[in-house]
Amino acid sequence: MPLIDKPLAELKTYPGLNPRPADFDAYWDAALRELDATDPQPELVPSQELAPQHSEVFDLWFTGVGGARVYAKYVRPKNSSGQNPAVLQFHGYTGHSGDFFPRLAWSGEGFCVAALDCRGQGGRSEDSGQVRGTTNRGHIIRGLDDPDARKLYYRQVYLDTAQLARVVMAFPEVDAARVGAMGMSQGGALTLACAALEPRIKRAAPMFPFLCDYRRVWEMDLAKDAYEELRTWFRQFDPRHERENEIFTKLGYIDCQHLAPRIRAEVLMFTCLMDPICPPSTQFAAYNKLTAKKDMVIYPDYGHEIYLPGESDRTFNFLRGL
Repeated sequence: MPLIDKPLAELKTYPGLNPRPADFDAYWDAALRELDATDPQPELVPSQELAPQHSEVFDLWFTGVGGARVYAKYVRPKNSSGQNPAVLQFHGYTGHSGDFFPRLAWSGEGFCVAALDCRGQGGRSEDSGQVRGTTNRGHIIRGLDDPDARKLYYRQVYLDTAQLARVVMAFPEVDAARVGAMGMSQGGALTLACAALEPRIKRAAPMFPFLCDYRRVWEMDLAKDAYEELRTWFRQFDPRHERENEIFTKLGYIDCQHLAPRIRAEVLMFTCLMDPICPPSTQFAAYNKLTAKKDMVIYPDYGHEIYLPGESDRTFNFLRGL
């Protein structure tokens, strides 16, 4: 079998390389206290973009940490009696939540669906400075040079996923005990982060998660494409790598492998062994730290590809068990 990473037997025991900050737990406990003190002020606005027969579609706005107004698409079954399960969906790097239409398959099966726009990326959410629109890339390293590690961009986005979960769980039509999360690449990372920071998430289906084991990416010389900004940062700001340990340790605050032990949800992860964007070892670094019930679906000959045969059906069947 062709290899771009470690052999599968080694991947299954790989412990991860990126350092974990000594105060990691205190960092995230404090972040969650900040979230507790943030009034989400949710606003549901009926959308004019689509008029389906059997579903209702909304623009959902809520407040995240730092006061940013964050956007998500929200779809729910029309004329549903009682409470419904819900699915939270997270998009890939620099992207956005997409169209309402793909969510109708879920609402047609009795699910409520919320799809987040990450602040400052390709959608409608405000960024941390309350400016709408996109900065496109540079989000991994955003805040890296600030002395205050709370300024890391992904700290805010991870907390947005938990705030979205809290908002959706509070809707009267949603059964808060039956909420799951899903996404691919960056969306896979946010699925893990959401499940780590909101313990009521019941099931999580991440697909080749991004934002795991940064130092391993660097070691493999794969700091390109989505991870290219790591190379850019070192070339411009630390060309002799005198701060290498400091920088990777700081990135450890937003490394999903270190959040993984917090997850209580059942996890179904999809991993491609020929993935040059999110290398398999970085994904296994997170998977191997999960202590909750878990399973991994492996595609030996696939890379970082949107379509994996059978993945959508398996994810649906998994989340239908909420």
